[in-house]
Amino acid sequence: MRFEPVAPVRAYERVVEQIEQAVLSGRLAPGARLPSERDLMAQFGVSRSTVREALRVLQAGAVIRSRAGDPRGPEVLPPSPATLEKSMRRLARAEHLGLAELLQFRMQLEGSAFLLAARLRTAEQLAEMEIALAAMRTHVDDDYTAFSEADVAFHEAVARATQNSLIVVCGQVVRGVVLELIEDKLAHADDRRALMRASLAHHTEVLRAVRDQDGPLACRLARRALYDYYAEYVPAERRAMLEPLLDQH
Repeated sequence: MRFEPVAPVRAYERVVEQIEQAVLSGRLAPGARLPSERDLMAQFGVSRSTVREALRVLQAGAVIRSRAGDPRGPEVLPPSPATLEKSMRRLARAEHLGLAELLQFRMQLEGSAFLLAARLRTAEQLAEMEIALAAMRTHVDDDYTAFSEADVAFHEAVARATQNSLIVVCGQVVRGVVLELIEDKLAHADDRRALMRASLAHHTEVLRAVRDQDGPLACRLARRALYDYYAEYVPAERRAMLEPLLDQH
């Protein structure tokens, strides 16, 4: 039996851990102020350089915001999708994670979002989806940018209808990362208008299922739409990763 060497933990990492735990537990609420550097030094029993390094890490992670010369101390920030987005973008560029994995995750996530939205959506949320679809229909033949913005608004309305903030955040992030990876291919597509018309047809069909509160059908249609729209950008040998999600009922 052999054990791996243990990396030493630096003092600033312990400071970061304690402050992050206080934020996660709610003992430090958004908008609260951390003590001054001098007070933090006394409470943690560490040097000024250790406190400053911990604050630098917390600010880089969007846990706090610190302004030079502010006598009130660093401010605790509310949770934001920015940190999650940064992490996912880093993952998307890593060699071990590509478009196939991201698209598989998006199919799983958005299929579940449509399943929930079909059952939980309010009349107002359904109206938001209808408005977004109408905007897509208006711009389907003449304005790719406006069409895409309406498309995003449609999916965001569906995500909000799930009543789950994690689905909202993850949906925003993974849609952006997937589009970023293929934006050059989309920009040079032979017939972008045909792509928009196909997308509009898919959205019309899935919205009908949401309107009828048929969650399983909405889920299947959403996954099929994503597959039909994006699978051609996935290497052929990787598409098998996506196909099991088309078979679920």
